Amino acid sequence: MDICRSEVQALNWVFVVDTMNFSFWPEEEDKQCEVTYKGTTYRGYMTLCAAITRAIEEGVPITDPEYFSRMSLEQLRHVLRSDTTTPMPMLEERHQVLTEGGRVLLENGGNCRSFISQAGNDAQKMVELIVEKLPSYRDATIYEGKSISFYKRAQILVADFWGIMEARGEGDIPNLDWLTMFADYRVPQALVYLGALRYSNALTDTLKNGEVLRSGDRREVEIRGCSIWSVELIKEHLCKLVQERDGVPCNINSAIIDFYLWPYAKKHEQEMSHIPIHHTRCIYY
Repeated sequence: MDICRSEVQALNWVFVVDTMNFSFWPEEEDKQCEVTYKGTTYRGYMTLCAAITRAIEEGVPITDPEYFSRMSLEQLRHVLRSDTTTPMPMLEERHQVLTEGGRVLLENGGNCRSFISQAGNDAQKMVELIVEKLPSYRDATIYEGKSISFYKRAQILVADFWGIMEARGEGDIPNLDWLTMFADYRVPQALVYLGALRYSNALTDTLKNGEVLRSGDRREVEIRGCSIWSVELIKEHLCKLVQERDGVPCNINSAIIDFYLWPYAKKHEQEMSHIPIHHTRCIYY
C-alpha cells in the first residue's frame, strides 16, 4: 500500500511540474526568477521543481488534484514565489493549465497514474490520450499548409512516467521509440554548439538581436523541427555504432538523448552563451 501511495504521489508531482513546464527564459538576463531551496539557488525550469517541493514541505497539498484543481491564482502565486523581485513568467497561464489539468485528473481516475493507465502500456497511446484530454498539451501548428505536432510536454510526461516505472522495475513500455526529443529552446542551442545543427547568419543575427518569435512562426517551427530531426540522425548513428561494436540491437531512444542534452546544455551554459536561444513566449515549452 505504501509503495502504491508513493508511486501515485510521485506521478502526481510529475504531472504538476510537467503541466507548468514552459517558458522560463527571462526578459532580462540580470533580472531572473530565482528559488532557493535547502541552500541552493535555482533558475529556469529548476525554479519550478524547487518551488513545488518547497510547497510540499510547507504543507501545501500541491500534488493533490482535489486541491490544485480549485486553487486560486494567489495561492499558486505564493507557491511559485520568487526570492527576487522578478516573478515566474506566465503565472496566469500556469494557473489556468494547472487547474484545468486537475479537473481532468478528477474526471479520469483521480490521479496521474489512473489517468495515463487508460491508454494501456503504450507510449504512443499515452501521448495521444494526453493531447486528447488536455488542451494545454496540444502543441501543434500549421507549416506550409500541413499540420505539425510537436507535443513536447505530452512526450515529457510519458518519458517521466517511464522513468518512475523503470525505477520500480516496471519500465517495459512499448513504443518508447515513437517519442522524439522534446523540442524546446535549450536543446537546439546545445545541438548548434556541438555542431549537429547550424543556424543561418540571418537567423543567428535575428536571435542575437533579441527578437521574440511568435509560436508558429516559420523560423520557430524550423528550429524545433530541425532539432527533432537532428536527434533522430544522432540516434540512428549511435545505434549503428552499438550494433557494429557489440553485435546487438541498440535500445537508445530519442528521449534518452534529450535527457543527456538538456543537462549538458545547462552545465555548459556559459561556454554556449555566444549561441543565442530562440525566444517564444507560449505554454508549449
